Amino acid sequence: MLAASLTAGLFCCPAVAQPLVPYEVAGDAIPQSLTGRPGDAARGRAIVASRQKGLCLLCHTGPIPEERFQGDLAPPLDGAGARWSEGQLRLRLVDSKRLNPASIMPAYYKTDGLTRVARAFEGRPVLSADEIEDVIAYLMTLR
Repeated sequence: MLAASLTAGLFCCPAVAQPLVPYEVAGDAIPQSLTGRPGDAARGRAIVASRQKGLCLLCHTGPIPEERFQGDLAPPLDGAGARWSEGQLRLRLVDSKRLNPASIMPAYYKTDGLTRVARAFEGRPVLSADEIEDVIAYLMTLR
């Protein structure tokens, strides 16, 4: 139910429609940056904290004390940078179902093979390649 709600339109602002950057999956990771450069951790924190953009705290808890009512359906974000590599985090954000088909986490950088997608998101990823890299940069600071 939650996954259907997420993909049905709780996100307010999909990324601008543009072709997705091709990427290669190697095992449990996407080792190369989608943009060819590191993201910005401050922008990534803002996306994670946002109740309109990332909605990460709907399911995860994180070290963002100003945000109340954090979720407990998914692993805590504290220590994410110590538990996973950048490439592993990238695959989890891009398409978590490649690792766990039963995952309720939405695919933040995928446009094909999705069901029950809100009209605003048809053909558009939830986050842009730059935003994915920003979130990864932030998560890597959480050691």
